[in-house]
Amino acid sequence: MIVANTALDSKCPSGPMEGRWDKHRFDLKLVNPANKRKFKVLVVGTGLAGASAAASLAELGYQVDVFCIHDSPRRAHSIAAQGGINAAKNYPNDGDSIQRLFYDTVKGGDFRARESNVYRLAQVSNTIIDQCVAQGVPFAREYGGLLDNRSFGGAQVSRTFYARGQTGQQLLLGAYQAMMRQVGSGKAKLYPRREMLDVVVVDGVARGVVVRNLVTGEIERHAGDAVLLCTGGYGNVYFLSTNAKKCNVTAAWRAHKRGAFFANPCFTQIHPTCIPVSGDYQSKLTLMSESLRNDGRVWVPKKGGDTRPASEIPEDERDYYLERRYPSFGNLVPRDVASRAAKAQADGGHGVGPTGMAVYLDFRDAIERDGEDVIRAKYGNLFQMYEKITADDPYKVPMRIYPAVHYTMGGLWVDYNLESTVPGLFVLGEANFSDHGANRLGASALMQGLADGYFVVPYTVGAHLAGRALPAVDTSHPAFAEVEGEVRSRIDRLLSIGGSSSVDSLHRQLGAIMWDHCGMARNAEGLKRAVDEVRALRARFWEDANVVGGAADLNDELEKAGRVADFMELAEVMILDALDREESCGGHFREEHQTEENEARRDDENYSYVAAWSCEGAGDPADLSWKLNKEPLTFEVVKPSTRSYK
Repeated sequence: MIVANTALDSKCPSGPMEGRWDKHRFDLKLVNPANKRKFKVLVVGTGLAGASAAASLAELGYQVDVFCIHDSPRRAHSIAAQGGINAAKNYPNDGDSIQRLFYDTVKGGDFRARESNVYRLAQVSNTIIDQCVAQGVPFAREYGGLLDNRSFGGAQVSRTFYARGQTGQQLLLGAYQAMMRQVGSGKAKLYPRREMLDVVVVDGVARGVVVRNLVTGEIERHAGDAVLLCTGGYGNVYFLSTNAKKCNVTAAWRAHKRGAFFANPCFTQIHPTCIPVSGDYQSKLTLMSESLRNDGRVWVPKKGGDTRPASEIPEDERDYYLERRYPSFGNLVPRDVASRAAKAQADGGHGVGPTGMAVYLDFRDAIERDGEDVIRAKYGNLFQMYEKITADDPYKVPMRIYPAVHYTMGGLWVDYNLESTVPGLFVLGEANFSDHGANRLGASALMQGLADGYFVVPYTVGAHLAGRALPAVDTSHPAFAEVEGEVRSRIDRLLSIGGSSSVDSLHRQLGAIMWDHCGMARNAEGLKRAVDEVRALRARFWEDANVVGGAADLNDELEKAGRVADFMELAEVMILDALDREESCGGHFREEHQTEENEARRDDENYSYVAAWSCEGAGDPADLSWKLNKEPLTFEVVKPSTRSYK
């Protein structure tokens, strides 16, 4: 069921764009410093967004409980971000500014993001770098001692700060240290190896969570005055993605079924620079940093079906198709553009490698120009990782790359305060939808996660706590018992299916449906077929999944089953969203809506809105339905235009 509704308030401030965040911060209610210690905030997730939020809130004086799905917060998927983090410091003196970062982000998102949120992100970007340097993050430096910058897709300036190919890891270590300092001081309490299985809503306000101890199987209740979800994206709905296998949608999805709207679920990002699929045995894919496109040149043989080794293909028989099609940006076009171009080459018979589903990323010219030592200093650990996986030496032969699912721009709907449609439930980082529109520019994920955690939510959570009278609630409240009972019933149902199909096999089938029909390219016929196939597969899951073991101990299969069950439901909403959005924009490419040059064709008149879906049936999976709610997007500064990188 799809019924449109428009009752969404973004709470964006008015006035000049450059002054909105300052004005909003002044207008927000404050909590007296002595009163902060009376409030408890629950932070779910310990990646960049969660760790930075937990550290900041505890530093302010709040009681903070932090829940980590891993044995250590240092294993959060934020460590996988390789290439860098954007900021508008203009160190290279090449024309960058807050205004330009704002413009590039809105344009890069194909004009499907809120201007106010994006401008705030650009504003605080410089402060993020100062914060991280103060923490000791070892950013690369140029000869004169200043922090170095490199280029990323979708920008014509160098604004990306980096720590070789380990930027996410180094930033996470900084946030982790700040958080653990608070844990050591007793202001924050860390709960590792916990998975959030539901959110508890009391009198319409989020007041707690129910989690499972992944080692003992114990179901735990935790009460608080606000809940922060910092649980990442849902790219693993496709089974094969660049995400770690523990990345899932469960926390966000259970919040969705408690009343939090899910926004733009069809906006998924396909990263163009991944190691290609090599066989059915794979459980995930590996990302090669977008930074490699600074020096690597992307090409395919001009002759279709050419199986000669790259070294035997002469220069005049090579098609550097990104440089040919997009001369202004060349190999640094945004990810969605580069991904579709690679797919077009493979579909046209020009792909390389054993499967024909790859293109070359070649460093020959860069090595000849700068020398191998320079390239090794920039990308050495990335080249080493590639060689370990493929057994090919990229210093001698071109890398083979191909697009893969990487990031999700969609997520739980939040207003300007990062608060969802459930009061008291805040959503940070990739788990929300707020900043990237239909396509995220490279090196902006780390920027958003740290902006939300360090510099936005500490203000807005305080306004929530100061702005409403919250009655005392603890885990003995009937709402906690009710939610815990539902969690236990779901676990019992999963364990009692007793079927013959492994959870992994069902997940792989779901991924194939999603990739084929709701992946890099979509069309109405395929999406309609996919809805029926997903519903049938979901019914089969609940009839034939084989979930072994018990609930009262360590059980990986039970964990996977719960997450895949949620993916089965999410997949339908993603497809419905893609089917409803009759346009092409960013990562959402409807084949019926493209230009004569095979570029995306937006429909600003009819689809300039955030699609926020509410769950209308939270009971049996067979009875689920969704309603479409719309938040209109207005553009006061960056007027929508044809998105060209030529």
